[in-house]
Amino acid sequence: MILSEKNLKETLNTFYKLDAEVKKIAGYEEQNFLLNTKEGLRLICKVNPAPYDEPYLDAQMKALQFLSATPLAAKVPVLKLNLDGQAITKTEINGHQYCIRILSFLEGTFLADLPVLSTGLLTDLGTTLAKMDQALRSFNHPAVYRYNEWDMAYVLASKANLHFIKDHEKRRIAAYFLLQYEMEVLPLMYELRTAVVHNDAHDLNVLADQDRVTGFIDFGDIAKTQLIHNIAITLTYVMFRQEEPLKAAVTVLKAYHQEYHLTEQELSVLYYLIGARLSLSVTQSASKRAQGDNAHHFVSENDAWKLLFQLLKINPVLAQNEFNLVCGFPKVSPEKEAIETLLKTRKERIGANLSISYKTPLKIVKGAFQYLYDDQGDTFIDCVNNVSHVGHCHPTVVRAIQQQAAKLNTNTRYLHDSLLEYAKLLTDSLPAPLSVCYFTNSGSEANDLAIRISRHYTRQKDVIVLDHAYHGTSTVAMELSPYKFDGPGGGGQPSHIHKALNPDLYRGVYRYGDAQAGAKYAADVERLIAALKTSDKGVAAFICETLLGVGGQIPLPPDYLKEVYRHVRAAGGLCIADEVQVGFGRIGDHFWGFELQDVVPDIVVLGKPIGNGHPMAAVVVTAEIAASFNNGMEYFNTFGGNPVSMETGIAVMKVIQEEELQKQALETGNHLMVGLTELMEKHPLIGEVRGHGLFVGVELVRNQETLEPAVPEIDWIVEEMRNRGFLLSTDGPLHNVIKIKPPLVFSKENADDLVAHLDEVLYKIK
Repeated sequence: MILSEKNLKETLNTFYKLDAEVKKIAGYEEQNFLLNTKEGLRLICKVNPAPYDEPYLDAQMKALQFLSATPLAAKVPVLKLNLDGQAITKTEINGHQYCIRILSFLEGTFLADLPVLSTGLLTDLGTTLAKMDQALRSFNHPAVYRYNEWDMAYVLASKANLHFIKDHEKRRIAAYFLLQYEMEVLPLMYELRTAVVHNDAHDLNVLADQDRVTGFIDFGDIAKTQLIHNIAITLTYVMFRQEEPLKAAVTVLKAYHQEYHLTEQELSVLYYLIGARLSLSVTQSASKRAQGDNAHHFVSENDAWKLLFQLLKINPVLAQNEFNLVCGFPKVSPEKEAIETLLKTRKERIGANLSISYKTPLKIVKGAFQYLYDDQGDTFIDCVNNVSHVGHCHPTVVRAIQQQAAKLNTNTRYLHDSLLEYAKLLTDSLPAPLSVCYFTNSGSEANDLAIRISRHYTRQKDVIVLDHAYHGTSTVAMELSPYKFDGPGGGGQPSHIHKALNPDLYRGVYRYGDAQAGAKYAADVERLIAALKTSDKGVAAFICETLLGVGGQIPLPPDYLKEVYRHVRAAGGLCIADEVQVGFGRIGDHFWGFELQDVVPDIVVLGKPIGNGHPMAAVVVTAEIAASFNNGMEYFNTFGGNPVSMETGIAVMKVIQEEELQKQALETGNHLMVGLTELMEKHPLIGEVRGHGLFVGVELVRNQETLEPAVPEIDWIVEEMRNRGFLLSTDGPLHNVIKIKPPLVFSKENADDLVAHLDEVLYKIK
């Protein structure tokens, strides 16, 4: 019940003999009033509805009285007792019960209102906070052992409020940091020192005057909790509105540690505690917004979101290095010489033809959506890892894997609901004829199975593929891949595999401007079928990616698949769509790549993004083809279709749909394409920009007429972009195409940064 200023004024006169002007001011849960006495004294009155948690109010008052007997007395409010000598006045006003407290008014400016937090002020803040924590070591009260929604020890309870955050990107970032708290902090909780702490020394509870702290107010969240929580909360808020947030945090931390030593173990969780505190703050704000419009509930919301986005870009190794070094502990990142030892061991134990990216290899130790963190403290934007489709370590997917792995993992010889649930999710996303699923562990295995099914159905062996295609690493998949069998170490083209022209409108035999290019390229497939017929052979299948990956990041010409499928089906063959790299909404325009061509395949092969990095894949066929394949020989895959994989797949589909990632792929992809296309006007080295959604290729040429591939220029560009924090790779038959296939959470800001840095790098190469 809201208490009026008039009623409070009368109450103060009754219980305190206090005649003061009363003015309502902002408060989080309790009602706050500024009192101005006739003698010029300013006081703060706090009002809570009764019955309240009176033992907890008593703990707050006792803590203030305790600190008033220490050298910090001038920096904490002083209690004004009522006429009965009590700190808390319980009374009834207009039929409602209230608890009233009066405190001295501390002079100073809130940290939140200071345009600049000077180094001197940050240093004094760290020192003063440490002194308060030291002083409270000998304070105790039974009521501080309680559940408190703002106690970091209970931060995981805020997961229940995540759904109040309506913005998809914000919600998943908050969920990510809560997940990291669960993984990195929770296992150490009972090893961390505990103490009674203020627990809420944020930028609206700390007062300052120039370079010194003048006071700490609002002990309303005092708690017996982990000591490191207190400094983590303060660091969180001094990082607000800072261009270099880590620098501000380190300044406070250094001063705190010099006054009151922290342990190396406590520092190891500090980055994750900051992220968790921010997540707690924004989930609370979102929850309160759904309940009312108290502006004080949202006062830090925008700053908290800005810092969460900043924190996501800060490598936790870098943060821990900074924290450790300023406190006199060694950094956690290994010396760079350790990479040489790692490479030596790898050379001894791992096959030499397992390649490593970049001249200076990366040791990636952690991931967060579109960001990757290496062991040296550097952060990279992942612009090429289409396997982590919905983002590295997406909390929804991670939790699905964890929970099912902790419950059960068997095989498809036992009934389990998730197998059927996931099969339905997949088939519901596909055209009606594609209705039966087989699950495998990789795209290679799925392509292998698809060819096996097609050969059984047609009683033919020969398969038509596209030149330069790549379909995987199994024996059969390698036979389907000119990229491999025509390349170094390859065994040459098998007699039962037939290469059709790569339908490349940029440098192929039929190019842009030819309205019949799709049909002309398709005619080459018809030619191969005719040649087979003259040898008394038929075609088992035609297989191709629905946008060509290794072939050069190439969208197919209009009507190409429509014409090819017509030729293949007329010859009795099956049409296989390899969606391993392009499916699940990546192209933006549609959920599946073959939909761009307005066709329906007989078999669809799925992999890579299907499990967001979890090893799983699928083959989806028509009921007729499935019935034919059921010939008495059992199909069994030990791991394909296991409960953990199925729950993973369900989670990925859930994230794509709920977070509207297909839409994001379309909008961000279009934005990226515009930026890259504008670079073409400035840099003749760019021959073409092509793609759909977040499946993008940039072909580099030395000469716009001859189309001479820009190699080794492209290798230098990729290395230089890596040094700038962008992970790219090359593709295409001539290895002159930059491929860009990031996780779908890749943002327009990321796209702008990528284009801006690529622009600078291209200027350097002139």
